[in-house]
Amino acid sequence: MTMIEQAPLSGKREESRAWKKLKASRSALAGLVIILFFVILAAAAPVLPIPDPVATSWSAIRKAPSAAHWLGTDDLGRDILSRMIWGAQASLMAGVFSVAIAVGIGVPFGILAGYFGGWVDLVISRVTEALLAMPFLIMAIALAAFLGPSLTNAMIAIGLSAMPIFVRLTRGQVLSVKQEEYVEGARSVGLGHMDIMVRYILPNVTAPIIVQATLTIATAIIAEASLSFLGLGQQPPAASWGSMLNVAKNFLSQAPWMAMWPGAAIFLVVIGFNLLGDGLRDALDPREH
Repeated sequence: MTMIEQAPLSGKREESRAWKKLKASRSALAGLVIILFFVILAAAAPVLPIPDPVATSWSAIRKAPSAAHWLGTDDLGRDILSRMIWGAQASLMAGVFSVAIAVGIGVPFGILAGYFGGWVDLVISRVTEALLAMPFLIMAIALAAFLGPSLTNAMIAIGLSAMPIFVRLTRGQVLSVKQEEYVEGARSVGLGHMDIMVRYILPNVTAPIIVQATLTIATAIIAEASLSFLGLGQQPPAASWGSMLNVAKNFLSQAPWMAMWPGAAIFLVVIGFNLLGDGLRDALDPREH
């Protein structure tokens, strides 16, 4: 068996060890349960027996939690529970899709910079450093304001703002992996650059990328809530946790439940992704096996 053939087999053994270690982590499993809870709620929103999230009722303005409205109502008499569930769709979509944009753009550039080096690395690294010099949220706000207020544009803005993180991370991993014996073996048998990068470089740098992506989803959810709070994300009357907080800030003394529930939801989801990310970091770290 050659060195090139051994690498995939070793990878399978590492995956098995990582999965066992992840299952043994109570904090990671707790984070996964929290995430799955909100994912299931968001996915089931169209079929759940809940009121229309945009339906107003002038007779139910700012009503406290009750049997009729479990989490109360907002300033327009809309059911907060319904808006919370539908708002989960916006927040989770923003988190996942914006990170997918960041990974889809950042990882290929990081691989190119780390693998080829030279002027390719110089150009990509300098541009990445310039982007990283700007605070993440400020950059996301600027891009969202330039693109225009909408959930789609907010996801694009957040994804582009997070992209430099994955460029730098991937480049650093590739610089280490490309010196491994199985990569040298692939070169010696005449494989092209694209084959080496796709078959031998990328699979061996995915672990830290997965961990970073999980943690970045939490950051992206906070960023989406911030943009919606500023009026640059999900647009009314569509539900969004950030826009719900924006309305709730005007009624903190009269109707504190309007801010309490979306704030708690953002807190729980972010904690869930951070717990899962920390668990994945421990599980996928070869030094911990």
